[in-house]
Amino acid sequence: MSSGRSRGIFDGLPIPADKSYLKEGLSRIDESWAEARFDSLPHVVHILTSRDREGEVQFLKEQSDLIEDVVDEVVHAYHHGFNKAIQNYSQILRLFSESAESISTLKVDMAEARKLLGSRNKQLHQLWYRSLTLRHILSLLDQIEGVAKVPSRIEKLIAEKQLYAAVQLHVQSMLMLEREGLQVVGALQDVRSELTKLRGVLFYKILEELHSHLYNKGEYSSSTLNMLDGDEIPTTAIGVVSNSGQPFSRRTRSIKGEGNFGAGSSLLSSVDGGSSFEGHDDESGAADGLMKDSKSSLRDVPAWLSSATPDEFLETIKKSEASLAVKYLRTLVECLCMLGKVAAAGAILCQRLRSTIHDAITAEIKVYSEHATKARITQGTKPDFCSSKGLLDGFKMLKHKNKNGSSLNGTQQIVSPISPLMTPTGQAQRAASELLASVLSSIIHILENHLIVGELLETKSLAHGDSAAAEVNWNPDSESSQATGGYSVTFSLSVVQSECQQLICEILRATPEAATADAAVQTARLANKAPVKEKRDGSEGLSFAFRITEASVSVQNEAQGWKRGANVQQEGYGTASVLPDLGIYLAASVYRPVLEFTDKIRSFLPEKYSQIGNDALLAFSENFLKDHFLPAIFVDYRKCVQQAISTPAAFRPRVQATSVYSPFIEKGRPVLQGLLAVDFLAKEVLGWAQLMPKYASELVEFVRTILERTYDRCRTSYTEVVLERQSYKLLGRSDMENLMRLDPASALLENASDEQNFGHNVLNAETLEIEMQISDLLWSLRPIKQENLIHDDQKLILLASLSDSLEYLADSIERLGESFVSPTSLDDHNHHHHTRSSSAIPKSLLTLANEYRKLAIDCLKVLRLEMKLVTIFHLQEMTNREYLEDQDADEPDDFIISLTSLITCRDEEMVPFISELKRNYIFGGISSVAANALIKALAEIRSINLLGVQQICRNSIALEQALAAIPSMDSEAIQQRLDRVRTYYELLNLPFEALHAYMSEHEYLFSSKEYTTLLKVNVPGREIPRDAF
Repeated sequence: MSSGRSRGIFDGLPIPADKSYLKEGLSRIDESWAEARFDSLPHVVHILTSRDREGEVQFLKEQSDLIEDVVDEVVHAYHHGFNKAIQNYSQILRLFSESAESISTLKVDMAEARKLLGSRNKQLHQLWYRSLTLRHILSLLDQIEGVAKVPSRIEKLIAEKQLYAAVQLHVQSMLMLEREGLQVVGALQDVRSELTKLRGVLFYKILEELHSHLYNKGEYSSSTLNMLDGDEIPTTAIGVVSNSGQPFSRRTRSIKGEGNFGAGSSLLSSVDGGSSFEGHDDESGAADGLMKDSKSSLRDVPAWLSSATPDEFLETIKKSEASLAVKYLRTLVECLCMLGKVAAAGAILCQRLRSTIHDAITAEIKVYSEHATKARITQGTKPDFCSSKGLLDGFKMLKHKNKNGSSLNGTQQIVSPISPLMTPTGQAQRAASELLASVLSSIIHILENHLIVGELLETKSLAHGDSAAAEVNWNPDSESSQATGGYSVTFSLSVVQSECQQLICEILRATPEAATADAAVQTARLANKAPVKEKRDGSEGLSFAFRITEASVSVQNEAQGWKRGANVQQEGYGTASVLPDLGIYLAASVYRPVLEFTDKIRSFLPEKYSQIGNDALLAFSENFLKDHFLPAIFVDYRKCVQQAISTPAAFRPRVQATSVYSPFIEKGRPVLQGLLAVDFLAKEVLGWAQLMPKYASELVEFVRTILERTYDRCRTSYTEVVLERQSYKLLGRSDMENLMRLDPASALLENASDEQNFGHNVLNAETLEIEMQISDLLWSLRPIKQENLIHDDQKLILLASLSDSLEYLADSIERLGESFVSPTSLDDHNHHHHTRSSSAIPKSLLTLANEYRKLAIDCLKVLRLEMKLVTIFHLQEMTNREYLEDQDADEPDDFIISLTSLITCRDEEMVPFISELKRNYIFGGISSVAANALIKALAEIRSINLLGVQQICRNSIALEQALAAIPSMDSEAIQQRLDRVRTYYELLNLPFEALHAYMSEHEYLFSSKEYTTLLKVNVPGREIPRDAF
């Protein structure tokens, strides 16, 4: 009646696994039996109309029994839960009944109590008021008794560095002494006098703590905490009060709207030694308390507040997630506010700011010097002043002697306008960058502290003053600044940048006279507590002016940077003892630390300080780079380039005759001295660009300029060699240019990446056709005169060396284009104060590299044409003569001997200057030209006999041997071409009939014109029919 189902209403019943047959039986029961409106009529009709009625009835009984078994299983599985539920329900009903009875009783009792209390209300109120009066009198007596102990307890709290608790006790005691009734107590006059003295003691103690922690010298400074507790110290700058809706800065998260938390709180608390100060008489070490507090949870009270009376400020500190250093600074500022000494503290901080910053910088330089000295002692080596990295990797082995005897270190000292110390990757540059980065990093931490304290002081002065301005005026001469004694974030930032600027000037040998005077005047104005009447001229920040102690640098001298002049101040920061050298060329290494310093300042300063000149130090550095450093680079390097390419030795091949060509500079690649110097200078200039990404475009443009000037000089040298020479004129002809472009060897030459296939060209029909056309063109130029050829071998060697040097320089420029990319880590910020251009090599340099490569190819093409013309020049002596030899000669003709000697000599002379593959290109065209010339010459030979044929064959063999002796030459191709010549001339030994038969069988071996020449030439003893032509 039912078919199987994937899932039905009977699924999920608690049927045991050992009675799986029940599940199978249920799966066969139709779900229509379980419908809410069950209709039995269809089932009855089905049974009555069935042929086997008893069988159907029996099937229904079996399903009924199956369902009863399933019901038994379900009841067995759930009957315990049903019983438990019934019991729980009974308990709930009983509890509700008992509760109702209890509530009824409670209502009756409360009504009776209300009646009793109403009848005695006045008596209770009188007793309560009397108890309050007596309690207040007792508390006042206790406080009066404890006031006498306040001075000694304040001194004890100061000794324990519980400054906030001491200030709390002092303020509360002073307020208590001002109460009515206590002012006439004579015994308290001495207490008042002592408390007045202690107010001054407290002020100076708090001020000293604040001053030391401002410059990270206190026991709760971030540097001290990091040394004591490592990573367990929280590093968040300032936590925000949880119930404060005031804005906070991006990095320090300092409160900008904190008004009056903590001040005047708990004024009625006990000062007689109650619970607030009990249990803290034992003295413990500061370090132990510091370590314990640094490891405590955020909800614990810091060690310096352990004796303080709980108030709003204490709760704020407990809830704050700031670091201990920041919490301590906030505590000290709160103490100054409670004492009413904000203006006095600000004035003193202003007066000591410049000298303290100077001392901090000097101390950091000494620490850096000690670390550097220890590092050198540990390593047991001296610093390598001549090491180089990055773009100058090709010049790492500065002290290594090349195979040709030249020293790269010596070359660098002669070529570069600066010493190895001052190069972009020199030791002086790295030391200056690391030193300045270390100093500016410490200054950043000091500035963060000044930002915290400055904002808190300004906020407190506004909250407790009479000013009702809604916004803060950040002008240093404003009333807000006067309320803090002239101390402000603006003033701190200006002084810090002024000191950093003087440090940079010391490194660069520049004297910031105007900036120093301006900073001194500004310090005096802002540190003065009296109101300042003058108005500022509207300019913000610092205006830096400077002069250089020496106005020029000689390229010919020791080139050690800009030396110290006699008028340089002797008092400074001590950088001369740390840095190996000083001078204007360190401006590049100074730029990046200053840029990072400005970015960090901008990252944690709030937006309201964006107009106070927070990038004045960067502006000074950029102005110095733009107005002094870049012009100095352009002048010095332009002179060096001009000197390098204008000396007589600049384009003189410099290699020993017995040396072997190497593609590596370190192993003696014979790059021309002038081009090698230019390559070195270009890489050095681009090294400056890497240090100064903003000025990369100017420096790259300058590199392009010097490379263009060098290219012009190379073009001039090339022209001087080839001018008025037949090969140069021939190269300029359009027909020869087209043929050489189609020549497979020239095509491979232009695609320099496929140099390995130079000597292995397949001699197909197309190649042979192009060679034939070139040879015919050259043969048509006869007579070739010697004065039209480059007969000076030194000039040919210069062309070869110039080609290789140009190729080297082109490759160097392309490598620079691949490696010299813009540093994205510093260029991600889109600041409106300064922009940084990309440092990628422009397309103009790559185009210039292609020009260099094209000129190098032109040199090789001239050499290839020159060797072909020399071959024609020697072989043209075969024409207009008779080869009627009377005896068999043992040697080739003199012109062949001269040609082979010339080929061998020039090949040997070019070995050190050019690669084997390029030499293969130069000499590779001789065999095809010679083969064609030997065959063409037969038409102009008047007579030839058998011995003459042997002489010409001997000439071809000698030429083949000379060409095959050149390394990497395709000897098989040479043999194939010259075998064709010997086959051609040996046909002259055949009688007419045999020759005619050979011509018929090898119709396409030679052209019809060449076969006709074989018949026309006069061979003694051979008869040719008149109709043979």
